[in-house]
Amino acid sequence: MERNRIDGGQAFDFGRTAAAYALYRDIYPQELYDRLRSLGVAADGTAWLDLGTGTGVLPKNLYNPKASITGADVSAEQIGLARREAGENGWKINYIVAPAESTGLPDHAFDAVTAAQCFWYFDRERMKTELRRLLKPGGTLIKIVMDWDLSDPVAARSVELVRAFNPKWTGGRGVGDDIFDDLFPGRQTESFFADLPFTRESWHGRMCACRGTLASMDEATFRAWERAHLRYLDSCPEEFTVRHRIVYSQFVL
Repeated sequence: MERNRIDGGQAFDFGRTAAAYALYRDIYPQELYDRLRSLGVAADGTAWLDLGTGTGVLPKNLYNPKASITGADVSAEQIGLARREAGENGWKINYIVAPAESTGLPDHAFDAVTAAQCFWYFDRERMKTELRRLLKPGGTLIKIVMDWDLSDPVAARSVELVRAFNPKWTGGRGVGDDIFDDLFPGRQTESFFADLPFTRESWHGRMCACRGTLASMDEATFRAWERAHLRYLDSCPEEFTVRHRIVYSQFVL
């Protein structure tokens, strides 16, 4: 995957991070799921589409057998892991490999569409058309971003190390302007902070799953960064929290 406006056009592939995503990126706080449910996501009798679903973190945590749930992502590797977990747990979730801008899904089929940690990868103008096509009248789009707070020393040092080995990486700067754009009229945005628990292993895994490391580094660079990051983590307690900011914008079409 490549976008000229992201990382100076540096190529990245989230398929390379699929295993790390499955193990270490299921970290959204319960408060986010509670808020999404309050907005009608995965309510009984509704149809919900999660764009950029990755390994299916949102669908599995909001799973409701009385709702119709679909997850879409361009990464076949990540969708493969999502399907496997759904099958192992008996979850009836329809996972498809498809770009968000052209899902091939039916017109006006969904009461809610979510997009977490991914909207900046999409073509904004094409998404306007596709979302109007996918959502029912009065349907809800919710864009979600969760990012570390750089006032947190563990987050700040980890981000510094990624930038040292991958200076083109433009991530790690906190919540971007994308979440606040007026994609459709009537945007309502809310945010809150959460101190998320990690071990040294799980935090390292979380950093391995970010765009700036496994997804874009060559093997030698990744191994050099990994050694440096693990050395740093040796100075941290075995268990700690990292402060994150969660922001979500709702649009009703």
